[in-house]
Amino acid sequence: MRGLEHRGLRKAEGPIVIAARTESAGFGELVSVRDRSGVMRTGRVVDVSDTAVAIQLFADNTGISLDGVGIEYLGRPLELRVGPDLLGRVFDGLGRPTDGYPEIVSSDLRDVNGRPINPAARVYPRDFIQTGVSAIDGMNTLIRGQKLPIFSGNGLPHNRLAAQIVRQARVLNQGDKFAVVFAGMGIKYDVARFFVDSFERSGVLARVVMFLSLADSPSIERLLTPRSALTAAEYLAFDLGMHVLVVMTDMTNYCEALREVSAARGEVPSRKGYPGYLYSDLAELYERAGRIEGSNGSITQIPILSMPNDDISHPIPDLTGYITEGQIVLERELFQKGIYPPVAGLPSLSRLMKDGIGEGMTREDHKDLSSQLFAAYARVKSIRNLVAIIGEEELSKLDKQYLRFGERFEAEFMTQDEFDDRGIDRTLELGWKCLSWLPRDELLRISPALIAKYLPGGSLP
Repeated sequence: MRGLEHRGLRKAEGPIVIAARTESAGFGELVSVRDRSGVMRTGRVVDVSDTAVAIQLFADNTGISLDGVGIEYLGRPLELRVGPDLLGRVFDGLGRPTDGYPEIVSSDLRDVNGRPINPAARVYPRDFIQTGVSAIDGMNTLIRGQKLPIFSGNGLPHNRLAAQIVRQARVLNQGDKFAVVFAGMGIKYDVARFFVDSFERSGVLARVVMFLSLADSPSIERLLTPRSALTAAEYLAFDLGMHVLVVMTDMTNYCEALREVSAARGEVPSRKGYPGYLYSDLAELYERAGRIEGSNGSITQIPILSMPNDDISHPIPDLTGYITEGQIVLERELFQKGIYPPVAGLPSLSRLMKDGIGEGMTREDHKDLSSQLFAAYARVKSIRNLVAIIGEEELSKLDKQYLRFGERFEAEFMTQDEFDDRGIDRTLELGWKCLSWLPRDELLRISPALIAKYLPGGSLP
């Protein structure tokens, strides 16, 4: 019978408390825990055996004694109250308002764990999303319904880039039904303040929903923050028909919380101490992006993760790369050269780019231009490695031209101010301008007709 209060605990370790098994306990449901002084805490059932129930508290266990605790199983999972008034609001990781305003007025409660999407109902992502960042729009295009993570490192400007994308992102030729859901996990207060102030100053907060779990919040809250955010995104996309961009930072903090909770539960660790279900847990989040047949809305994800020691083979970026459709990699060497955003030209990749660019979507020359820029920049990298061995004076005239192209490409195409919102036409024009520093007969990936139409002033001698 629901509503009964059970007495006593068997064990309490950090955020995990163990109680005796009862028939009223179900996996994933909410639990109300009252200590002997009457203080109420909320938790969630995370494991059930024949004799015991593991409950994960949304707070620490200070003041809890084993014999003076009352436990009530609420018979429902964690739910988020959704409605049109979500837009412009700031919540904590559990969906509680933190902006000083009351809860939204709605009777619509949604399970934060989401509902499975029939794979046959998914629509292939195709529409171009303009972020206003040339290194992304021109070379690693974001497509509506795509999952495109940003791989960064400690000290690199991924937060600035995320804020810029939120301010500038829009779907071309799709009206103004565009919204952003922002999820911050384990971030410091000054970082959270940076995002809120940035969105307020630029006037985009009215179309942004923020879920912020700060560094001093319980680990369990970090695990629920992206689920709350994605629940809000699913409502905006599939109920209101909006194009929703979900930015989640920092997924490394999320995975660290998952490892901490796994250790507290005594689970057998896998690679680098992370639980063996890290892949399926991340997939559970990432696969909530996409488009569904019969709905005009969509969910596009940009998860941001800081790679420990800049190691792209670390389990978090490694597994993320298997699930998502590409990655934007921030490079420390470019950052140290003063280039913003320091998007690495070669490791970055958008696997769905080819399906969202070209005539009728961006411009007819986009695909060939991007391919040529990639090829030319790859040769620049190779020549720079050669210079480190033999010196620049030993290079051929053509190799020196490629070096000049590389400098121009980094300075004019890749580098832009964080408040510079470049349209796709401007981005493509800058690409052609950089190619004008190479001989025409080096532009082997572009048709002569496109070269004649778009290349400004021909190539230098």
